Amino acid sequence: MQLNGSQIFVEVLCEQGVDTLFGYPGGAVLNLYDELYKNADRITHVLTAHEQGASHAADGYARATGKVGVCLATSGPGATNLVTGIATAYMDSIPMVAITGNVGTSLIGRDSFQEVYIAGITMPITKHNFVVRDVEELADTVRDAFRIAASGRPGPVLIDIPKDITAAKCEFIPKGKVEINETYEISDEELQTVADMIAASERPMIYYGGGVETSDAGDMLLQLQRKADIPSAHTMMAIGCIPDTEPLSLGMIGMHGTVSAAWAVERCDLLVCIGARFSDRVATNTKRFAPSAKVIHVDIDNAEINKNIGVDYAIVSDAETFLEKVMPYIKEAKHDAWRAQITEWQTKLDYVPKDDESVIHPHQLLRTVAEETPEDTIIATDVGQHQLWSAQYNGRKHVRQFLTSGGLGTMGFGYGAALGAQVAFPDRTVVHITGDGSFHMNLNEICTAVSYNLSVITIIMNNRVLGNVRQWQTMFYGGRYSQTDPHRKTDYVKLADAFGARGFRVSNIAELRDALREAMKRTGPVLIDAQIDKDERVLPMIPAGGTVDDLVTE
Repeated sequence: MQLNGSQIFVEVLCEQGVDTLFGYPGGAVLNLYDELYKNADRITHVLTAHEQGASHAADGYARATGKVGVCLATSGPGATNLVTGIATAYMDSIPMVAITGNVGTSLIGRDSFQEVYIAGITMPITKHNFVVRDVEELADTVRDAFRIAASGRPGPVLIDIPKDITAAKCEFIPKGKVEINETYEISDEELQTVADMIAASERPMIYYGGGVETSDAGDMLLQLQRKADIPSAHTMMAIGCIPDTEPLSLGMIGMHGTVSAAWAVERCDLLVCIGARFSDRVATNTKRFAPSAKVIHVDIDNAEINKNIGVDYAIVSDAETFLEKVMPYIKEAKHDAWRAQITEWQTKLDYVPKDDESVIHPHQLLRTVAEETPEDTIIATDVGQHQLWSAQYNGRKHVRQFLTSGGLGTMGFGYGAALGAQVAFPDRTVVHITGDGSFHMNLNEICTAVSYNLSVITIIMNNRVLGNVRQWQTMFYGGRYSQTDPHRKTDYVKLADAFGARGFRVSNIAELRDALREAMKRTGPVLIDAQIDKDERVLPMIPAGGTVDDLVTE
């Protein structure tokens, strides 16, 4: 059948299972938006306040669901406003398809109104990008974009579509949803080698990351741990894969991880890394990371092997395939002395903050959120001290419940991500944890939550400073607080009211608990201004370039 480019665009989105996309219209995508209008019963379009909000919402939707997130923007500034969100998804391996319009093909290269070479701009921050120059290529290009975004190590793909392509016609042949049938071949010899290295170890340790969440392999990882009696620690991207209440879990590893996890990596004789990449926030000093250990690295991306840390043995595979295949080779074992040593570190060294109900300490705030919200609540954070406290004390026990920008560290990510998660799961509670610095980055998206009656609960850890940078200035720059005390006078309760939301201001735990309970009864967005002290610090902390010997705990 003969269809124009806009019709083909919608048909292929539906074919690929897309029922929701986030975007903002403009001249170069008017034909696409006209077709979306005609197909509103098939695809829900969520209009954000800003294209960056759309890209973060698509990202949050993808993180919460495991599906490919989709965002749409016009040419020029619309396209460039997606860049931060695309980079955020790229750094955290999130499957996303970003579609941009462009000026007509006859106008490309003439510095036309709202023309920009978005394919060139995004080349370093996408798995792949396409510029469609022929309407007959459009359908298969969109299909390829979804296949690339979801296969292998997931990531964002961009499709740039000139306006005349959206109007041109060609014959359209429907096809089914692209199938991702990847196999990772691991030989018996490789599996036996890994099993032998584990069996020979007296002090084994597992360090795992977002690849375990992407594969939904947490249960299998825990089976391996219990069978071989191996403790583990996780990155921020793997929160919820294995609950921190599990005796074999030492919690988060890295710059702000637990002290016991840091010491276990320091003293282990075998470190098995699964689905993680030895980032500088974990391996703060690559030359002295796991100094006494042989290192096994299992990762889906061959480019990560030996990139940051030299390893003794490597297997290129997704986490699920590796764990499923290696399990029969693993021998049951006990490491009583090693476990006893770790328990001693946990008891004597792990940081335990003090409670005080008369004020709001961050750990108490997070504990209260966990107590007052359902177990399946999704937490979305921005970036800064509040993010790190949330990672330490969030209390989530399942995958895809903790959405945060780990690799790029994007302030302003949280509200868009929370909107995406709430659109995906309208019957679940979504709590957005942010700081006053991050919240100012994208607070305009409150209007989106109001327009669509999205019941996102935003809690602002309001210390009236740019807390994380200020903490570094306190510890390493002699207390010279250059531009980290912005002297803002924002009244968040009035701001909520101005947008049509509901606001609360709280200064102690009892008030916070009451505000949360009230928020849970309401529909639509709520803002809670939680007053915390500007001198609260994220502890423990290993300074950049430091080791466990440099740990700061007070």
